[in-house]
Amino acid sequence: MSVDRVEQTEGAEQIEALSATTTSLRYYSIAPGVRLNVRNGPGTSFGVVRVLTEGSKVPIYCQTPGTTVTGPYGTSKIWDNISNGQYVSDAYVQTGSDGYVADRCG
Repeated sequence: MSVDRVEQTEGAEQIEALSATTTSLRYYSIAPGVRLNVRNGPGTSFGVVRVLTEGSKVPIYCQTPGTTVTGPYGTSKIWDNISNGQYVSDAYVQTGSDGYVADRCG
């Protein structure tokens, strides 16, 4: 995200929030050798909207509980929101944790 200019009328809180948003986003690798289904909800019953290619990295905007899935990084009910209305199972994302690494989707 880039900002060309900031209106003087904006408060310091808005500028700090914008800065925190752009600096806190991390990208995580999906499991090696995996083509990962991206679904339109946090579970295997939701439709596949696209497939990530091997070697992809994804941002995690928020996480939410959903269908339990077993993958290369264990068994998890956590689903990662990687874009507006797009989710992947955390069991296929190398976050370095068995728990939540981002805020809960709300």
